[in-house]
Amino acid sequence: MLTLQGLCCTTAHSDSFLFVFHLEGNECTDANARYCGKCIQAGAKCGWCKDPDFLKQGETVSSRCDEVQSLVKRGCVEAMIENPKGDKKVLKNKAVTNRKKGAEKLKPEDITQIQPQKLSLTLRSGQPQSFELKFKRAEDYPIDLYYLMDLSYSMKDDLENVKNLGTSLMLEMSKITSDFRIGFGSFVEKTVMPYISTTPAKLLNPCTGDQNCTSPFSYKNVLKLTNDGKRFNTLVGQQHISGNLDSPEGGFDAIMQVAVCGDHIGWRNVTRLLVFSTDAGFHFAGDGKLGGIVLPNDGKCHLENNVYTMSHYYDYPSIAHLVQKLSDNNIQTIFAVTEEFQPVYQVRNSNIHIVVSLFFWQSLSSEVILENSKLPEGVTIAYTSRCKNGVVSKGENGRKCSNISIGDEVTFNISVTSKGCPKQGKPETIKIKPLGFTEEVEITLNFICECECHNDAIKNSELCHFGNGTYECGACKCNDGRVGRQCECSSNDVATEDMDRTCRKDNGTDICSNNGECVCGTCECKKRDNPEERYSGQYCECDNFNCDRSGNKLCGGHGSCECRVCVCDPMWTGSACDCSLDNSTCMASNKQMCNGRGKCECGTCKCDDPKFQGPTCETCPTCPGVCAEHKECVQCRAFGTGEKKDKCKEECDDFTLIKVRDRDKLPQPNDASYPVMHCKERDFFYFCTVISSCLNTAAPCCVSDCPSGPDIIPIVAGVVAGIVLIGLALLLIWKLLMIIHDRREFAKFEKEKMNAKWDTVSAWDQHQYDRMLEFSISS
Repeated sequence: MLTLQGLCCTTAHSDSFLFVFHLEGNECTDANARYCGKCIQAGAKCGWCKDPDFLKQGETVSSRCDEVQSLVKRGCVEAMIENPKGDKKVLKNKAVTNRKKGAEKLKPEDITQIQPQKLSLTLRSGQPQSFELKFKRAEDYPIDLYYLMDLSYSMKDDLENVKNLGTSLMLEMSKITSDFRIGFGSFVEKTVMPYISTTPAKLLNPCTGDQNCTSPFSYKNVLKLTNDGKRFNTLVGQQHISGNLDSPEGGFDAIMQVAVCGDHIGWRNVTRLLVFSTDAGFHFAGDGKLGGIVLPNDGKCHLENNVYTMSHYYDYPSIAHLVQKLSDNNIQTIFAVTEEFQPVYQVRNSNIHIVVSLFFWQSLSSEVILENSKLPEGVTIAYTSRCKNGVVSKGENGRKCSNISIGDEVTFNISVTSKGCPKQGKPETIKIKPLGFTEEVEITLNFICECECHNDAIKNSELCHFGNGTYECGACKCNDGRVGRQCECSSNDVATEDMDRTCRKDNGTDICSNNGECVCGTCECKKRDNPEERYSGQYCECDNFNCDRSGNKLCGGHGSCECRVCVCDPMWTGSACDCSLDNSTCMASNKQMCNGRGKCECGTCKCDDPKFQGPTCETCPTCPGVCAEHKECVQCRAFGTGEKKDKCKEECDDFTLIKVRDRDKLPQPNDASYPVMHCKERDFFYFCTVISSCLNTAAPCCVSDCPSGPDIIPIVAGVVAGIVLIGLALLLIWKLLMIIHDRREFAKFEKEKMNAKWDTVSAWDQHQYDRMLEFSISS
């Protein structure tokens, strides 16, 4: 909860802190409860400490109300904490009926489709109580269906279809259940102008030229609910058209009478269906003024000889009124309308189903929807459904399960929560039932409005300043006209404005700085969730938690907050105690403060020249390179080369030089006890420099030899060996290829040789044959 106070803070620290506090909130302390009953109604986590010695100096009575864990932390033993719990009791829990079609016929009252049937819930504010509800559609369950038909002249073209619709309903419903009753009624319009013509001729026959037209009427109950199907079909077939002047019809008048005239219609305590068939729109509340009818519909039965007699006296019912009566009488309404008026009737709420074509009870009841009666103030219900195939839904979808066939069992988890306590605090009863079914769950709600210690209250107790209040749960509940912790002040003796004036600082408008209560002219400051945080001061203007912070710590962790100002520890200063007075962290290795290049502020060096950096201004990344500065001198002294080799002794004799053979022998920067920098020049020599404290000069300390030349013999031997090996490899590859080639050629030669030999033998045989033939002829 973000309050205006949180938005009006002046400092950034205070603003962010108060925002987080109010966002999370503590409903127990925010309730400002001055007695136990109000405390436990503030929330499920709230408890009341009834220990008489619990409160400390400066604490208000409302400080007894806090979260239970906080009360224990503040020193109230658990046995002295009032923290009542809710409860649940199942009073009637008859199992759902597992009856199959064809079994022994049961009375409607012996069939159970919903379980449990009755229970009692004891509700503690903010603490939900849950229970599981089972629903199972029983086979061959009794059904009452009433068919209400529009007989206005516009229905003339559809009359035969409507008659067939009634007959089809009768046949189809008899397939679903053997215990089925059907009734029939018709309607036209109110019998007053301008809805119908009131001329004598038109009252006899409102349809010009049609001798089969009957006199207009509002509503007739033609057939009471019966199981005589033949009589139903006969009466439906005998119906004749009537007429009216306007397009909308008076069907809502008829629906109201069907709903409230249970004895005339013959409704049983079973599933009740009302089929409303029309091809036009409808009149509703307020339209009756056109006919001079201003009295609202009274929702009562006015049938005489099965005819509605008060249509000229009462207005049409409103949709909400109609929904209420249908719900109260457990009637599920189905609208069968023509395609033209589908958009007019395409409405659905928790009590009316609207369908645009012929349907059957089998498909209608495949969706189970739970509805509840009106809830007491502050009570809410949450539904969670577990339907077929393990489908779980919550929210509005948690009220229903779809595709439920006869014999299927589904469950709903229902959670009831109360916020606060109803004004009377008396038990309330609510009901939950599946839409379109008469069975219901009756739930008695009991509310925990007072603590148990309320029963031990002592009226006019001496503990409350000579009997000026009731001593209840460790605190005084003052009588009218008395105020104060012990009811020690009289509001009659001193005007409230006068008492409040002494609680305003500098004659301001805020009482106790909005951080406390004015009790008998003295400020009693509020308590905080955190027992270590507190308001103080004559006007509660001080606190110990709204000081500046550093590093996300109050007063930087180096001081205490007193009246919104940090009082710092020794060696610390600043508005958030974040400035250290200890200069040891600024001392450089040369015993100079910040190397003489800056000032020590709050334990940190602030360098005068921005090019110097480091904890003590010791480094200069942008200064000229000391490597380049000393390169020539190192080169001439170590190797006798370079531009200064002729005057090396004169210009380069001011530093100590130590030659090392390997580069790894050079001192490392992290190993030396003094600053060291490595230098590399032209990829042929390295040297290191010892940086002096003033960073203006650098003296070489050691130099590595030039890198030794490569060993020629191994290199040459390696190259020769490589060439030889490559040559041998190529020779072997060539030899292998030649062998493969020769073998292929030899194989080819052998094949040709064999072919040549066969041809030779054949020629010789032919020659011998020819000689023998010549010899035989000559002989």
